[in-house]
Amino acid sequence: MIQTQISAALEAIRARITSAAHAAGRDPGDIALTAVSKTQPWESVEPVLSLGQRVFGENRVQEAEGRWSGRRQGLELRLIGPLQTNKTREAVAFFDVIETVDRERLAERIADAVQRLGRSPRLYVQVNTGDERQKAGITPTESDAFIATCRRVHGLELEGLMCIPPAAEPPGPHFALLAKIAARNGLRKLSMGMSADFETAIRHGATSVRVGSALFGARR
Repeated sequence: MIQTQISAALEAIRARITSAAHAAGRDPGDIALTAVSKTQPWESVEPVLSLGQRVFGENRVQEAEGRWSGRRQGLELRLIGPLQTNKTREAVAFFDVIETVDRERLAERIADAVQRLGRSPRLYVQVNTGDERQKAGITPTESDAFIATCRRVHGLELEGLMCIPPAAEPPGPHFALLAKIAARNGLRKLSMGMSADFETAIRHGATSVRVGSALFGARR
């Protein structure tokens, strides 16, 4: 039953991505689907894996290690939750992508871990486009300076930007703002859009969308 439901959900999401891309005059192949597997039991995640999904998003380092250690061959694992500085080394060692670089102390720790471990995940700066106090991310007004500091002071190669718009506001203006910040800083990748708004994100240039509830159902 779970296999059938998830197969249908995954097929529907892929079709929606394709349709949204075509409507925006874009190539669907330029948009990656990140299946948000955080908090999901393995019996829900395994069917998605068996259907050919290869990019997964996790919130916590230890949870991801417990779920994917010994199973990660051929996969791309993305850290999409806030990263504590005391978990930086483990995150750099384990993840292929870290999407939540959002403060200088963390950038410094990542740079140190990259040097020590000899490997670098692809890095995204998280921008708090709604300037919400309770939410992680660099503010839009500080984003240019922070990106410059990551590059010039800490020697980090950034791939793109990520955002989570305020739940109570239309997401389009926030996606447009993120795209504008990325363009003026020479960043081509945009991780934006979730289950309820990924088609809007694609219209504004998303190169990866993070889908959880539309794929797996409500979190357990």
